[in-house]
Amino acid sequence: MTTTLTKPADATPEEPRRVLRPKAARAGGTLHAGPIAYVVLILFTLGSLFPLVWTAIAASRDNNRLAQTPPPFWFGSNLMHNLDIAWNDANLGKAFVNTTIVAGTCAVTIVVLSTIAGFAFAKLRFRGRQAMMLIVIGTMVVPPQLSIIPLYMLVAKLDWSDQLQAVILPGLVSAFGVFFMRQYLIQALPDELIEAARVDGASSWRVIWHIVFPAARPAMAVLGMLMFVQTWNDFLWPFLVLSQNGNPTVQVAVAGLGRGYTPDQSLIMAGALLGTLPLLVVFAIFGKQIVGGIMQGAVKG
Repeated sequence: MTTTLTKPADATPEEPRRVLRPKAARAGGTLHAGPIAYVVLILFTLGSLFPLVWTAIAASRDNNRLAQTPPPFWFGSNLMHNLDIAWNDANLGKAFVNTTIVAGTCAVTIVVLSTIAGFAFAKLRFRGRQAMMLIVIGTMVVPPQLSIIPLYMLVAKLDWSDQLQAVILPGLVSAFGVFFMRQYLIQALPDELIEAARVDGASSWRVIWHIVFPAARPAMAVLGMLMFVQTWNDFLWPFLVLSQNGNPTVQVAVAGLGRGYTPDQSLIMAGALLGTLPLLVVFAIFGKQIVGGIMQGAVKG
């Protein structure tokens, strides 16, 4: 004999059991890093800062102390003396002006031309677009050393040796910049916005000026910073066409420091430190805006 248990009619239904989720897993919750994450971040930060710190330590010592074992691991008292000698011997004042002109001109031109070309490849429809884009990407895999000899012959024929235009003109365009801006504008620039501007009678240049440039501002800032740093640090081509006593860039001027039977490593490090400081200042001033622009562009759409 079986008995069946039935609930009374007035019994209240049981409430579903609540599943408590961790605080970080809830919608809108904040993820907190654990101690292991902090240790890893600290190690990576120290590893990234070590080359710069070692450059400053070596620049504050003399050549004899740097040759000893173990090497120094703290600052000495010759920093200002070595910086003064490096500044005067390498003519770094003129080199800074020249490098600022070259890097600034190349960065601005690359950003503007790459944004226009990237918009054309991303949003315009024309015959041969895919083939032309493949050609642009294909130039990125060609080693730049292969073009040095014909480019040097051209510069010599134009009588541009030891002149800044010999360094500026080859760096006014960048295949990487075109590809970078194309990939960004494909996602960040809606087709509907361009079509609405076309309906209102806007020309292509007006669309570029009033729609493309504002939408691409975060990527333009990042590309400008990358191209400025790359041009500032460029050594091989400026070393071939510029002289250390004529119109040197920073890298060419630093290459002439510490020459002799025994290279003076402390002077070389002092020149390298002086050549790095402007980049640190530029990033300290504009780094927050650039990172903010990247995050702003990342959440669009």
